[in-house]
Amino acid sequence: MYQRMEPQPPADSWMWGGDKPGDGAIYEAVCQGERDEEEFAMTIWSADPPEATVNPAVLAREAVDKMLLRGPEIGITPKPGGKGVVGMPVYLWTARGAETYGPNTASASAGGITVTATAKVAKIEWQMGDGTTVTCTTPGTPYKAEYGKKPSPDCGHRYTKPSSTTASGDYHVTATSTWDIDWQVNGGGASGEMTEIRDSAVDITVAEVQVLN
Repeated sequence: MYQRMEPQPPADSWMWGGDKPGDGAIYEAVCQGERDEEEFAMTIWSADPPEATVNPAVLAREAVDKMLLRGPEIGITPKPGGKGVVGMPVYLWTARGAETYGPNTASASAGGITVTATAKVAKIEWQMGDGTTVTCTTPGTPYKAEYGKKPSPDCGHRYTKPSSTTASGDYHVTATSTWDIDWQVNGGGASGEMTEIRDSAVDITVAEVQVLN
C-alpha cells in the first residue's frame, strides 16, 4: 500500500519528475521481492492519494493461517502400548478429518477482494524407525480383526527385526503430511498454490515370535 512520504522531498528532487510540490505529492511503498527476505521501496508522484492495492497472495496466507492443519492422527498396528510381531503386516492410516487430511477451507478479505484457500493432504511419508520410509498417497486403511494376516491394500509395512535392536527398545514412527493448498480470488482472477508440512509420531514395540519346544 502506498503512503504519503513525510516529509515530502525538496522541490528540486528527482522524485518529482518535472512536477511541482502542491500539484500533487510523492507516495512510497515497501514491496516484496521474489524471495521473502528481499524488500525494496517504490515511489510515485500522484495528484490524488493512490487507491490501496491488495496482494491476493497475502490474503491467501491469511486464509491458511485461519486453518488448523495438523499432522496425521496416527493409526497403526500394533497400537502404541501393545506389541507387534516381526513379519506381521503393519497397517498405517490417519483419521480423515478436515484438520488431519482435508479438505480444509478458509477465506480472507481486504480492499473488496476475497481469497479462498483449500488445503488437502497430497501424501504422507511414514518413517518407520528401522530406516525404511513408506510413502502413501491415501489416508490408509484402518485395520480390522477380520483382515487377519492380510497386508494393507494401500499403506503398510513389515518389520524384519524386533524393536529390541534399537537403542530405545521401540520403533519411533514419524508420519509427515504434505498439505497442498490451492487459492483463488473469488469471482475469478489471481490464483496460486502453497505447501505446508505437518508431522506427528508414536513409539511401537515389535518382538520376535517365541517358539515353544
